[in-house]
Amino acid sequence: MALERRAFLQAMVSRPLVAATVTGLLCEDVLAGLFTGLVFELLHLGGASLGGAHVDHDTLPAVAAAGLAASIGHASGSDATPAIWAISILLCAPFGRAGRLLENHLDLRARKYFGRALDAAVAGNMHAVASQNLRAMWPQFVFYGLICGLAAAAGPQVEALESQLPLPVVRGLAWAYPAMGVAAAAVAVQGSHAPKRLRIALVAGACTAGVMYGVQVLA
Repeated sequence: MALERRAFLQAMVSRPLVAATVTGLLCEDVLAGLFTGLVFELLHLGGASLGGAHVDHDTLPAVAAAGLAASIGHASGSDATPAIWAISILLCAPFGRAGRLLENHLDLRARKYFGRALDAAVAGNMHAVASQNLRAMWPQFVFYGLICGLAAAAGPQVEALESQLPLPVVRGLAWAYPAMGVAAAAVAVQGSHAPKRLRIALVAGACTAGVMYGVQVLA
């Protein structure tokens, strides 16, 4: 998914909502992926990499939060709750900036392999071209996979801390989730010139809160 953002296929699979939902499906908690991914999707909706200017990594925090939320839920013996969604989003949100820095570093590293691949292509050695491509790609799988794997592995430890929180704090975290939706929706339309952009943000936040309430009722 990290490669799909800018280099391979680009079929929108790396978008936070899709990536997190797929992660939730793999972790047997689709709602955890859907609702954590929803906030990150709104937060990064208007982001676009232009030339050498790259925005924060949108896929990494969404996938890590989905894995963490599902893992916390499993450790508690049930599916993740809105409070767990909020905790996971807060803990994994900094991964966006960290992911951007890591991506920039990996891009710089890949340039030397690009030069070697060009030299090999000129020499007619296509086997060497393919090997340079693989050498440039492997850190993507290792580093991003390691970060997301560690986030999921931290679930039991985070659950042990979450279970000790006072009930009012847990309720506050549960209601913090729709507030995150409102804030993310406001960010999504911040650059819009639509005259009703504030109303759009409020409606989006209200829809998020409504869906969250519906999930609680159905549960």
